[in-house]
Amino acid sequence: MKNEKETKENLLNSAKKEFLEKGFMQASLRNICKNAGVTTGALYFFFKDKEDLFANVVQEPLNQLYQLMSSHYELEKEIPSIELHSLEDFGEDIEMAKQVIGFMYQHYDEFQLILTKSQGSRFENCIDYFVSVSEKHYRIMADRIAETMGTKKLDDYMIHWVAHMQIDAFVHLLTHEKDKEEATKQIENIVYYIIAGWLAMFQIKE
Repeated sequence: MKNEKETKENLLNSAKKEFLEKGFMQASLRNICKNAGVTTGALYFFFKDKEDLFANVVQEPLNQLYQLMSSHYELEKEIPSIELHSLEDFGEDIEMAKQVIGFMYQHYDEFQLILTKSQGSRFENCIDYFVSVSEKHYRIMADRIAETMGTKKLDDYMIHWVAHMQIDAFVHLLTHEKDKEEATKQIENIVYYIIAGWLAMFQIKE
């Protein structure tokens, strides 16, 4: 066998190409090994099965994205609710959205795999996880803002909808816009729109 590090890297590069072309379900381990110049035995030396191989291609960027989002949400909890009453108060959210877009485009192929080619793997519903995390965060933030402003509490349906809309905005850009600069420009507009709607909901009278 070649140098183990080189062999594993060749397998991962070959796998990424095969998964991008055919998706997880239709990808052939035989083709992956052939294009990497190794036997199937070599593949099983490094990876348990096809899903383990797919995970080794996409898991690390996915973990890093989750850490980015989680860190931002934790910092946001420390901001006094009184400072979250106008668009100007959400500058850090705009910058974080652009940072997230930049990171996703830095790992463009891996996120294309997750978003469009992961059917049949454990990653096919990972978007739901990000929605769930965002939903829990927005529930906390909404309750804090409503209490500070003395307005009615937002219901769970609207919190879920806002969380979904936010995550879907990133998914749509990555799956429809190939140019990173254009995506960065548009995510700023999109987030301003979401924030304006978010703030407007606290003005609704019971």
